[in-house]
Amino acid sequence: QVQLVESGGGLVQAGGALRLSCAASGRTFSSYAMGWFRQAPGKERDFVAAVSRSGEGSFYADSVKGRFTISRDNTKNTVYLQMNSLKPEDTAVYYCAGGGWSRYALQYDYWGQGTQVTVSS
Repeated sequence: QVQLVESGGGLVQAGGALRLSCAASGRTFSSYAMGWFRQAPGKERDFVAAVSRSGEGSFYADSVKGRFTISRDNTKNTVYLQMNSLKPEDTAVYYCAGGGWSRYALQYDYWGQGTQVTVSS
């Protein structure tokens, strides 16, 4: 079984930056790809970014491409999401997910509890 714990959320002004972290425990971390999703109030959970098992491959939602960077440190069992040039529309609960290599939430096996990101205008 895999446990995922996110941290790093908070309140930031538009144009600012935040870095989210997700610490994993349980199954060997380097054996599964990781992703980040987000869910705004009243909306579906949307894909943000994914990173391969080694960390060498990644892909992003168009809405965050060029502003967000996903990375992982397999020695620390942690995946990161660096978010720059934040916009009010980035406000959401951000979830890390493991076990998938996809834009689709249903293809991920493991989920964290989420961390709130609020971007003020």
